Amino acid sequence: MTTSTVDIAIIGAGPYGLSLAACLRPSGRSVRIFGSPMNSWSNHMPKGMHLKSEGFASNLHDPDGNYTLETHCAERAIPYAHIGLPVAIETFIGYGMEFQRRYAPQLEDVQITALKQSASGIFELTTATGELVRARRVVVAAGIVKFAYLPPDLAAIPSSVISHSSQHSDLSGFKGRKVAVLGAGASALDIAALLLQAGAEVELVARRETLAFHNRPNEPRPLLQRLMAPRSGLGTGWRSRMCTDMPLVFHAMPSDFRVKVVKGHLGPAPCWFVREAVDGQIPMHLGATISAAGSVDGKAHLELRQGEEKKEIVADHVIAATGYKAAVSRLSFIDQALLSKVKTVDEAPKLDRHFESTARGLFFVGAAAANSFGPLLRFAFGAKFAAERLSKRLARAA
Repeated sequence: MTTSTVDIAIIGAGPYGLSLAACLRPSGRSVRIFGSPMNSWSNHMPKGMHLKSEGFASNLHDPDGNYTLETHCAERAIPYAHIGLPVAIETFIGYGMEFQRRYAPQLEDVQITALKQSASGIFELTTATGELVRARRVVVAAGIVKFAYLPPDLAAIPSSVISHSSQHSDLSGFKGRKVAVLGAGASALDIAALLLQAGAEVELVARRETLAFHNRPNEPRPLLQRLMAPRSGLGTGWRSRMCTDMPLVFHAMPSDFRVKVVKGHLGPAPCWFVREAVDGQIPMHLGATISAAGSVDGKAHLELRQGEEKKEIVADHVIAATGYKAAVSRLSFIDQALLSKVKTVDEAPKLDRHFESTARGLFFVGAAAANSFGPLLRFAFGAKFAAERLSKRLARAA
């Protein structure tokens, strides 16, 4: 069934999609938003984990900035602090779901299976239920799950014994099994700690020589510390503060500089609150590279090299907390003809100052926009900037 044409279609219902839908409500534009609310958080991150971001940096954004995480917690008598009290993922999911009920009640919990553009320039979206939706403009807020990255040196391990960290929300099934976790960041250490808690035998493998745990916040900080390392939604330090306060300046920089910063700033760093759960509790193979990987008799075999030393790990399963690569080509629902119109920078869409791609009328927010606007767009904290700026652009579009 073909519907009438709407002004704007939003694909994705995480912090970015929901915040944009909320900010478009006063515009008078007809908007449809598709996707499962908070899907990445509910189904692709492990139960029991805590957010890396502080409470004040974990808000979705409504037009008046009224419904913050603090407000949500106050209404439900959930302990909250702007800084220093880790936010449980269950709390954040509950907040996002309530935000959706209040500010994006029109959400359609259905997936988009195809997106193409007709000769007239109108976009055509096909839903999983077979409906054809026509829209003048489309915003892709697809989150990070489709960008999950597995290094090619793991390709020889069959999918039955290896998975990406984004494939797990419930780790209880690993009880009594040996699991090798790959990575040195928050995802890797969170999963290692939760696996241990679930009764698994865990070993950590990381290329880094040391784990760069964040220090526990010590607030209030002296004035000199605040001047030398101001706090931002991405952490402390002037580089992070510039990323949050000047995304349009970042956009004006040369593309090779932007890609370098996005790749290098805020590298793997586990949170302070997970340190006690893993430090001295599990074997850690740091400074290790994988020289060979495969499987024998249903078990994963990893051959490691640490300096001159070689060792082998045999595990029932490997969980690769190896991050994400924002490659627009991995958004398989986008028709190839439309995709060919989208110019890229290091595989991410090249966007103008209002999030529009080189395929006119097609916009991207969230991780896919990081190479254009900086590391801010890799975090929920960036939803406010994206929603405010893009909603203004879409509200005045002819």
